[in-house]
Amino acid sequence: MNTLVNTSQGLLGMIAVAFMLGLRHGFDADHLAAIDGLARFNATDRPSLAKRTGFWFSVGHGAIVMIVASSVCLLASTWAAPPWLEPFGAWVSISVLTLLGVANLAAAVQAPAGVKAVPVALRGGLFKRLLHAKGRWPIMGVGALFAVSFDTFSQAALMAVTGTALQGLPVVIALASAFVAGMITTDGINGLWVARLLRRTDYTGVSASRIMCAGLGCVSLGTALLGICNRVSPAFISWGEKHEAEFGWIIVSVTLASFLLALAFASDKARCRS
Repeated sequence: MNTLVNTSQGLLGMIAVAFMLGLRHGFDADHLAAIDGLARFNATDRPSLAKRTGFWFSVGHGAIVMIVASSVCLLASTWAAPPWLEPFGAWVSISVLTLLGVANLAAAVQAPAGVKAVPVALRGGLFKRLLHAKGRWPIMGVGALFAVSFDTFSQAALMAVTGTALQGLPVVIALASAFVAGMITTDGINGLWVARLLRRTDYTGVSASRIMCAGLGCVSLGTALLGICNRVSPAFISWGEKHEAEFGWIIVSVTLASFLLALAFASDKARCRS
């Protein structure tokens, strides 16, 4: 009985961590940039759709996560990841986060006066034409396409391996569902925020965009730093595992604070100018 209780508590803890990772994943620069572009494109002719771009984007993105996690779980008995894959993936993520952090801080500082700072993303320019999607299904398709990345696949595979080691496919589905739920929460709020911001004054949009880019840059660099500590310090690994949930809350809180600060600062400035 005690074993069953401990197992249930451990599973609930992992589900909470998966949800937290989903919240964090929704703050990825690619997500923010894509939802920003989709909401802006639909704001004039399809305002109702613009508000829901984040939700539909993450539904398509989450579908790929569920498929990858389930597939890895079913293939786990016949396929094992090579030992070099995990460290390679970690350093790729660290490098990408560092570049995105520096680029977004630069975007916040170097944007010309009166011009909105645009979040910098890896695939923003490559898939720019796709951000002109006009319906929920096309937007879901964009979200699915953005899920085709090493970072998304590695997180889905990690949930699959973790769940398979416990109780198999049902646990994998539970972890992946929690991850997707967290991502939908963040992306949905972001879509609503962008749609609301577009209805405000130009000055409000400029101020808020700069603060958001700066917040995104700080979060990216902070996450990269944690990743580096995990790779180079064995002592930090055990300490970090015990505080993984706290790190997730800090990341989410900092990003959310930048949202709120952007709105408060811009609204105050707009009142002063009127």
